[in-house]
Amino acid sequence: MATTETEPARTLTVGFYDFPPAIYSDPQGQAQGPLVDLTRRVIEQAGYQASFRGLPSARLYAALQNGTIDLWPGAPGKPELQADTLEGRETLARINLNLYHRPDTPSPTVPDSLRKRGVIIIGGYNYWPQVNQMLRDPALEIRLHRTATHASALEMLKHRRADYLLDYEAPVNQTLARLGLGPLPYIQMHKVAIRFIVSRHMDDSQAVVDALDRAYAEMAAAGEDLDLPEQ
Repeated sequence: MATTETEPARTLTVGFYDFPPAIYSDPQGQAQGPLVDLTRRVIEQAGYQASFRGLPSARLYAALQNGTIDLWPGAPGKPELQADTLEGRETLARINLNLYHRPDTPSPTVPDSLRKRGVIIIGGYNYWPQVNQMLRDPALEIRLHRTATHASALEMLKHRRADYLLDYEAPVNQTLARLGLGPLPYIQMHKVAIRFIVSRHMDDSQAVVDALDRAYAEMAAAGEDLDLPEQ
């Protein structure tokens, strides 16, 4: 355990960027969402307390790299984080990354259908490395259209500003429902695992990531409900 009966529980600073409905900041700046609740439960099971801090993705990565954030419940395999973080073994959730298209557009074949086509992406999101490599492939000549919100991305697709939208399933579904729109056809590009990403700049970073993995496994073995809504 990370504490004793006579010591207060140590607080771990958990960084995140807005990814509704799984994790996001409410109007008062407080962390909300089922991934927040699960992260807090696992951290407390490991003997720590959690303090959440919302940041844009680039600042979050920098904070993990310099140790001002202790951990992030996020996607493993980020090349820019490998030297400065340890990745947990346990998977908290899986999030679908999809390529959406209009109902009057044929289902795409990747990557050939993207050649010289417009693809909408959300600013501040960092996609799977292989997807990023494809988007930047000069041979494909993909035209990238960046926008700030899922709603504006869907409007761009609807009004034919581009041919495809690359986005995550949960926020797209939430936005479609909020706008009263029906589902969009898509193909799944990747299923992203969410794990604890712990900054190496803590002196006991290996002990922390091991404690979190152990806590999650203990909760699963005890039959606790650790499932998040489909993402």
